Amino acid sequence: MTTAPATTRTPRLTFGGVLRSEWIKLRSLRSTFWCYVILIVLTVGLSALVAVALPTDGSIGPGGGDPNAPVDPTAEPTPAGATWLTISTIGVGFAQLVIMVLGALVITGEYGTGMIRSTFAAVPRRLPAIAAKALVFGAVTFVVSGVALVASTLLSLVILQGRDVDLDAGEPAVWWGILGAIGYLTLLGVLSLAIGTILRSSAAAIATSLGLVLVVPTIFSILGAVLQTTWPSNVTALLPSGAGGQMYAYEPVAAFENDILTLDAGLGLLVLAAWVVVAGAVAALLVTRRDA
Repeated sequence: MTTAPATTRTPRLTFGGVLRSEWIKLRSLRSTFWCYVILIVLTVGLSALVAVALPTDGSIGPGGGDPNAPVDPTAEPTPAGATWLTISTIGVGFAQLVIMVLGALVITGEYGTGMIRSTFAAVPRRLPAIAAKALVFGAVTFVVSGVALVASTLLSLVILQGRDVDLDAGEPAVWWGILGAIGYLTLLGVLSLAIGTILRSSAAAIATSLGLVLVVPTIFSILGAVLQTTWPSNVTALLPSGAGGQMYAYEPVAAFENDILTLDAGLGLLVLAAWVVVAGAVAALLVTRRDA
């Protein structure tokens, strides 16, 4: 009597398994926890601080502010919803720095420790590993920034209403702006991750990402002032921070007046998404062609 030889089943690599492994790696990093904590604290804390300190002298309207305060009849009152949105998103400028640093570290940390070799050994085709990393990081960033911005919006609403500012809690323009701010932080984080994949160095990736958001727009602003021309302003509008900033502006309108370009929220989203797609395509090409 003969027996059939035992067969061993080779585990099949699935994209779901790659996603789970990237989720484990992301939540096991100490920098992940602290960066997200800092993002929440800055976003909510700054919003509450500004809501408490904001003078309500009749410049917020209609129906906002102290009715006994003197009002300049020639001045247009700031819509109360616009003020509320500005206060709710006041921390985005700082949160974007935190999320871009984290986005760079998520990938460059693996290159720095050599863990990327193990990752690519487990996922020989490489691209699924990078795609899974971007999806997991983007999803977590969307959720965390969403929690932070919704909390800051509700807290500032309570504070401002307590100071007799007349607000519509369900104003669509405000909540669309909050959604835009969440998307802006998410896309910036993924863009930084792509830059980190291209450069493979934490210092270089962080410097490049922050320089793209902080330094490059300043350079073009100075050029516009020195040269007395409008094209630097138009270039700035197409940079990640310029285009993304329109995603959480209060009812932005696309226009091209006096040779100056202005984007609305939809165009801002498309431009920022194009930055992410181009950087991601370059990163994907280099990952498949370079040694780990």
